[in-house]
Amino acid sequence: MERSLDWVDGTVHAVDQRALPGEYRVVALGTVDEVIAAIKTLTIRGAPAIGAAGALAVALAAREHGDDHAAVRADAERIAAARPTAVNLGWAVRRVLTSLADGPAAVLDTALALLAADEQVNRTMAARAADEVLALSSRDRLRVLTHCNTGRLATVAWGTALGTIRELAQRGRLESVLAGETRPLLQGARLTAWELAEAGIPHRICVDSASSAAIAAGLVDCVLIGADRITAEGDVANKIGSYPLALAAARAGIPFVVVAPESTVDETISDGASIVIEQRAAVEVSSFAGQPVAPAGTDAYNPAFDVTPRDLVTAVVTERRTLRPALGHGIPAAAARLYRRGWLDGTAGNLSVRVPGGRALITASGRSKGELSAADLVAVDAETGAPVGESGRPSAEVSIHAALYRTFPDCGAIVHAHPPHATLVATRAGPGTVRFGDFEIVKGFGPRGAGPLAVPVLANHADVPRIAAELAALCTPDSPPALLIDRHGATTWGPDLETALNRMECLEMLCQLDLRSTTTEGGQS
Repeated sequence: MERSLDWVDGTVHAVDQRALPGEYRVVALGTVDEVIAAIKTLTIRGAPAIGAAGALAVALAAREHGDDHAAVRADAERIAAARPTAVNLGWAVRRVLTSLADGPAAVLDTALALLAADEQVNRTMAARAADEVLALSSRDRLRVLTHCNTGRLATVAWGTALGTIRELAQRGRLESVLAGETRPLLQGARLTAWELAEAGIPHRICVDSASSAAIAAGLVDCVLIGADRITAEGDVANKIGSYPLALAAARAGIPFVVVAPESTVDETISDGASIVIEQRAAVEVSSFAGQPVAPAGTDAYNPAFDVTPRDLVTAVVTERRTLRPALGHGIPAAAARLYRRGWLDGTAGNLSVRVPGGRALITASGRSKGELSAADLVAVDAETGAPVGESGRPSAEVSIHAALYRTFPDCGAIVHAHPPHATLVATRAGPGTVRFGDFEIVKGFGPRGAGPLAVPVLANHADVPRIAAELAALCTPDSPPALLIDRHGATTWGPDLETALNRMECLEMLCQLDLRSTTTEGGQS
């Protein structure tokens, strides 16, 4: 059977994923209840495969009930509720119901069209995701860690994250795969390892609790996972154990990439806290292979999924687009915060964050900072500012950001804004240096020697690269993480975006104190 599930002689045929790897068997499901049971018992599993099964189950209901559309819709509600977290199931059910008025044959045709499209969708997103991963890494052949099972068994054909791994292998760009065993049902050890062996891809399985240690030990170049639901803002629900991998990847500075079809993106919710997390039976944890491993009566906390916050997700790749929900670890939220204060008025000002692969994400040119989304970020070479790929036109000040990333290797994020007091102090002082006295707030700029804080003021050239060149000539590794630009605004930086934002707040407060006190040590008032 080439597909993980299909329509054969009026029944749903599916690979029984509970039997693998010991036995490859196909089950025939002839009723709605049998399909629902197969979904609940994980005979059929994987968000895209569940969606396809749900579509075929509606076709079964339409055949059974004929013109009784109310009965078909009642069955459809039961089908959609079989597993609450995976959004693909409800999406597919609603999709085929649009053909209900045209009769059972039309419902089946719509369901079969979903199945037919699956492999092409998966191959398209896998190719896009492979491009993204390779752009994020400097290694020629990658060591990838994956979790759960996201291959052809989890879809109708080919796979999402595991499809990306197959694509990397075909390109000769894959060294090896580390597959998390994925408790409690061992989808990684049973299914992913089986698919990798079938494809001849070098791999090892990994105890879930050792995955983070493998990342910390430098054994992994990229984490690739699928998803069961992605919010409009980019929070990702996936098999339990995904969130710790994202934390470890962020700590190690390696990409955490999610590969999933557009049908997995739920535009109706923006916050991962709104995702219903399925709770599984305690017996899945308290026993193994039918034998108890915990004392009788022991209860268990057994969620099937966890939610990875958007700020830990490097990229979400679908068949149509690449989203960067982390937005440079919070760029849109930070921009909105400054916009509301009037520091990023209109399309002015910009923020950037250094990301793996020698790149940075920076706000695009001409975008309102009060309405930024993932599509408003441009990937650039961190040290040259040159755009990477076709992600858009970066902010005009990109050369300033690049100069700072070149000068300060530990710089992880930059904020360029136009706070009023800082702009006024820069304008009054003109090119040179503004020295701030020993205000307590200077501690916000990090460890420094005794004496006043000396902040450079650069000339406001119309030719922005000229500003960047003067910045690079003026700044040294010992310079404070802040500068002013005459009649223009302020720039601060730090190891992360929150630190850069805090330093912008500190700089604006220092300038406000300076103006109110009317004098600065060695500066102008």
